[in-house]
Amino acid sequence: MEHISSLCVFCGSAVGADPIYRETAVRLGQLMAENRIRLVYGGGRVGLMGVLADSVMEAGGSAVGVIPRFLETREVGHRGVSELHIVDSMHTRKNLMFDMADAFAVLPGGFGTLDETFEIITWRQLRLHDKPIMLVDANGYWQPFLRLVDHVIREGLARPECRQLFTLVPDVDEVVAALRRQPEPLVPDLPERL
Repeated sequence: MEHISSLCVFCGSAVGADPIYRETAVRLGQLMAENRIRLVYGGGRVGLMGVLADSVMEAGGSAVGVIPRFLETREVGHRGVSELHIVDSMHTRKNLMFDMADAFAVLPGGFGTLDETFEIITWRQLRLHDKPIMLVDANGYWQPFLRLVDHVIREGLARPECRQLFTLVPDVDEVVAALRRQPEPLVPDLPERL
């Protein structure tokens, strides 16, 4: 991809046990600001989401949060970002984040992050989009996920080419370079099907 103006990042509303997760979020925020890539994310100011948004903003970048009204108080909507969209549902949140993104990066996270990851990969499998998806393997976080994907393929429940729906990068410093190596999307976005 020649030009990436907006990256949707899925990540946890907790910081996690390993300090590398926080460091990864901080570094990604700095890289995005340096490369003038706008952050699109879940809108919270807690956990890795808040760390990432703060890092982007502190480095002079732009961050757009999207949070459902019922989560705004729980995840404490981040009022210090460039834009904060408060929406009616999780579904609306995901669709708006999708619409605003050129590509996706996934940091460590909990069940919500896993849900977003599976959904965006599934949408690509269904050819609803062809936007790149990067899994940032901070301290081997995504290795169990890869084993699950390989297991599903071995069991004949997914095709081997499904392994190509996403790219694993070993650390956050590889995200921008890996995105730029991705081919331009071939499938037009089909948001009316989402």
